[in-house]
Amino acid sequence: MKTWVIAVSLSMLATAACTSTHTTSTGAVGVDRQQSMLLSSAEVNQSAEQAYARTIQEARAKNTLNRGSAQVRRVRGIATRLIAVTGAFRSDAPGWRWETNVISASELNAWCMPGGKIVVYTGLMDKLALTDDELAAVMGHEIAHALREHGREKASQAVGVDLAATFGGLIGTYYGLDASVGQGLVGAAGDIAFMRPNSRGMEQEADRIGVELMARAGYDPRAAISLWEKMARASGNGAPQWLSTHPSNEARLADLRVYVERVQPLYRAARVKN
Repeated sequence: MKTWVIAVSLSMLATAACTSTHTTSTGAVGVDRQQSMLLSSAEVNQSAEQAYARTIQEARAKNTLNRGSAQVRRVRGIATRLIAVTGAFRSDAPGWRWETNVISASELNAWCMPGGKIVVYTGLMDKLALTDDELAAVMGHEIAHALREHGREKASQAVGVDLAATFGGLIGTYYGLDASVGQGLVGAAGDIAFMRPNSRGMEQEADRIGVELMARAGYDPRAAISLWEKMARASGNGAPQWLSTHPSNEARLADLRVYVERVQPLYRAARVKN
């Protein structure tokens, strides 16, 4: 019976520690999903800053950090405009400790870590010949991940899966089974049924918030469609949608077309204002 008490205690601990929150306002695109967080923003942001510092240090040591002044000015100029409109989703976001850098590397990659640390890789700009609007689509998407605190949410999910695996092992022991059986089953189920679908949902949220950020900053949101068409041609057909952490190209483009039209009035207003 002692094992069962421990299992119930772990379950209660996980439930008590979990906080449901809205990290952002809904915006014109209507992103309105409550998120469950087991970790604090401070914990995740501190870890992100450490990882970011290591990345920048390594790039500096390899002489790949901010080598092209024109590219750096371009990326930072776009970032400045996008950051200025983040208050539409979070009042605190314009005051984050934002940083924007460019790394010379062949990857088709860009990211924004929790707390606002942005890096764009030259391979993305050069190989896809991105326009400013398309580059704003990439950066708006990545900034949206940071605004929604998807990194914190994913880290919390990982903690939750670890707790569930422990819980499953204790239940197995209680019923006279090998503890590793319960842990393995819960862990595999958590990965397929819990982690992956949420990751697809996060990508969709970042797409939608990203096009609104673009529009508010005066970048043509239709460029998000041409961007992902270029990405699709560059990457080919991905894994089946139900096992992927990203939407299929067809599903992503169909969703984007709807939300690009929704934010067109914001884009037109921003163009008049500027």
